[in-house]
This record gives sequence, structure tokens and C-alpha cells, in this order.
Amino acid sequence: MSAPRVINVDKNAAYPKVIADLKACGVLAESVELRQVKYLHNLIEQDHRFIKRLTEPGMGFLSFETAWRTLQGFEMMNMLRKGQVGGVSKGDISKQITFIAHRFGVAA
Repeated sequence: MSAPRVINVDKNAAYPKVIADLKACGVLAESVELRQVKYLHNLIEQDHRFIKRLTEPGMGFLSFETAWRTLQGFEMMNMLRKGQVGGVSKGDISKQITFIAHRFGVAA
């Protein structure tokens, strides 16, 4: 017999009712357990704190496309800084410069 599946969520009051409704409809198995942890989302929020700080002054994006591309650039630079890009280690400035130059088609 396999272990019951656990769904981890924050303390939002809507989750217990939704899970109960999904079980009643047969979408979720009765063995599914709901685990509510107050600060579960903090790990994700901490990772995006840097992006929030950058975007706050520029909240006047004129189009969705502009906002999308700007946020992609912020995320990419943050990932590069944290060493989350394959082949470019954290703190290796010369490889980071080479990666950016190659990515944007500029001479380094």
C-alpha cells in the first residue's frame, strides 16, 4: 500500500472546503491529506523580493509585452547572479559577462 498523497498549502481558509469538494466530486482520492503551514509560501516570496524591489518604481509599464520582457530580464539577471544558469557559476564575473554578451549579441 502506498503512502497517502499530501497537498501542502498555506493557511488560506478556502483550501479545506476546496479539497473537500474535490474529494466529493471524485477529482481527488479520499486518501489525499491537506497540510496547511502558515509560512509555506515564504520561500517563494523571499526569492521574488528582489524582483518586487526592482519593479515597484517602474509600475507604469505601457503594455503587457513591455512588462513581460522587463520581468524576464530581471529574472534572468537574478538567476545569473545566484548561479542558477548552466555553465556559469555564482561569482564568475567573466563568464557572466560572456553569457550576457552572447545572449544579447553585443561585443564583450
